[in-house]
Amino acid sequence: MMFCRQMEVFDNANANSNQTFDTMSTSMKTWATPLATATFVILAVTGTLMFFKVEAGFIKPVHEWLSWAMTAGVVLHLIANWKSFTGYFSRKPALAIIGSGLLVTLLSVFVPTGDHANPRMNMTRALASARLETVAEVAGENSATIVEKLGSKGITVGQPSMSIREIASQNNKKDMEVLALIFDKPSKGH
Repeated sequence: MMFCRQMEVFDNANANSNQTFDTMSTSMKTWATPLATATFVILAVTGTLMFFKVEAGFIKPVHEWLSWAMTAGVVLHLIANWKSFTGYFSRKPALAIIGSGLLVTLLSVFVPTGDHANPRMNMTRALASARLETVAEVAGENSATIVEKLGSKGITVGQPSMSIREIASQNNKKDMEVLALIFDKPSKGH
């Protein structure tokens, strides 16, 4: 008799925990799936624009930062739909798609791209090691204007013959910060 009563208590506790999980799962589905869907749409659009080298506005930072929101949405969506998700592991087409996705991910992260570095990185390195006078010419400005522009941003330039790297180091800045200030152009509307 005592054993039956203990089993009844256990069954009730188990039923309550299943109800709690189901409620949590349903609640999570109400916002995890829309989060995953909305961020997918944004990442699809910004990713396509980036593919075609459209670099207007905030496309790149929105794409990079919202990928975290999509990751969270997808993880929560998987948790909320765990039973259905695990069912895919018994289907060959689903396994092939999931396996292919994992393979492409691993290859894109771990396979070396070859001897050629990113040309933009090579250009940036070249500009960072060039003298300010040379970079000013590339920017279509004279060095005095660039020195004044940097000075207005709190960056001191000892001599226009200094390299961008030397100027950055002297001011506790990164090369890219100094280059960004040099090549920053006001919008046409201002």
